[in-house]
Amino acid sequence: MRIKIRFKVVISLRIALVCDDEPIIRMSLKNKLLELGFAEIVECSDGEQAVQLALDRLPDIAILDVSMPKKDGMTAAREIRSKLKIPIILLTACCDPDTVQRAKESGISGFLAKPFREHDLWPAIELACAHAEEVEILKEQIDDLKETLESRKIIEKAKGVLMKNQGLSEPEAFRKMQKLAMDKRKSMRQIAEAILLTEA
Repeated sequence: MRIKIRFKVVISLRIALVCDDEPIIRMSLKNKLLELGFAEIVECSDGEQAVQLALDRLPDIAILDVSMPKKDGMTAAREIRSKLKIPIILLTACCDPDTVQRAKESGISGFLAKPFREHDLWPAIELACAHAEEVEILKEQIDDLKETLESRKIIEKAKGVLMKNQGLSEPEAFRKMQKLAMDKRKSMRQIAEAILLTEA
């Protein structure tokens, strides 16, 4: 019986990468993914192929077996995640603490236990996508915070240079930088960097 899928995360995905050295598992996954609404399933049987296909075909999600020839699923996942910000689900028969820890370090977004059960697939995909999205949002927030802190340091340094070189008070130096930023339509950081180049 075919199920009509209404889950918003699943139907927004089009290409899936499936990597397992057991053809019967690949076929089962492929059939279920097509039923869930994926337009294309990219298949392979070893970790090296998985990395290469991921970079070539740019899938929306990858499902990798933990134990594969040439390159295991953890290593392949880490390499894929370093280039593509896609959710990766790990197929494994063993969920011991060491495997879970390695999975976290490799950027794995979810697990599917072997033997694979078809009705477990869409919840795993939904949760993996939600987890991957949360991780990317957190990374962006951290990057934004780092950028803000770095900008603040540069602005403070430039303000100090103006105070020293032009005999300005701290509020005067800050106002001068603000006026320059408005007049030149530049950010405060850009003005601060220019001041450090010309005044230092």
